[in-house]
Amino acid sequence: MATVKLLSDDELSGEARAVFDDIRKVRKSDVVNNFWRALAHDPKTLRRTWESIKEVMAPGALDPKVKEMLYVAVSIAHGCSYCIHSHTAAARAKGMSEAEYGELLAIVGMAAETNRLVTALGVPVDEAFLADRAE
Repeated sequence: MATVKLLSDDELSGEARAVFDDIRKVRKSDVVNNFWRALAHDPKTLRRTWESIKEVMAPGALDPKVKEMLYVAVSIAHGCSYCIHSHTAAARAKGMSEAEYGELLAIVGMAAETNRLVTALGVPVDEAFLADRAE
């Protein structure tokens, strides 16, 4: 359950309305997700977050589908149900197959398990793996 009211289009400030207009334009959709509707209470945070996500999730060195899959993995690690659902839908819309989703979940699960084992055992990093020693 939301801790703030999800604002309807009729309840938006002018600044928030401008961000919603850009969301619709960039996504080529009339739908504005609940996340943005909650953030609309604070138009500065709404705008900053929207501008950042546009930049980070834009095509770049990583394929847009891969970016969405990474977002899913981080969202699983952080336990964000909303982001797991929204970015899984986005990854599927960008072509993620069920086989890719299965492998993603297997990797997330394996990484979570081995991360905890290494942490519990206090295993030191092998010298060959140290970033400042990589060639």
